[in-house]
Amino acid sequence: MEIKVTADLLDGLVLALLERQDYYGYALTQDMQQAISISESTMYPVLRRLQKNAYVTTYDAPYQGRNRRYYKITERGEHHLERIKKMWNDYKESLDAVFAAVDSYHRTEENEEGQPWIGKDI
Repeated sequence: MEIKVTADLLDGLVLALLERQDYYGYALTQDMQQAISISESTMYPVLRRLQKNAYVTTYDAPYQGRNRRYYKITERGEHHLERIKKMWNDYKESLDAVFAAVDSYHRTEENEEGQPWIGKDI
């Protein structure tokens, strides 16, 4: 089972990679695939949306007789990335709190002999 990735999270992942370096589309897709399952047909609409919102800019550079379109994060994109990181951290912390509470409950639940079931599976 895969957890669905929202548009905000996709934006954040793309911007995080672009914060490190400029990318052309195919290479960006390949690096994104290290973290999540994403196709080029999904990636390009994300890049167009980020460009439309001025979070990224593009430039062309020659490569083996052809031009490659590179994507570069803008200052506005860096601010947007920080907002997404904050939203993600808040979301992650709230989920972690729920999972920790459930784990704590299961660790302290007692077996038939009155002994705690340490490490009991959920």
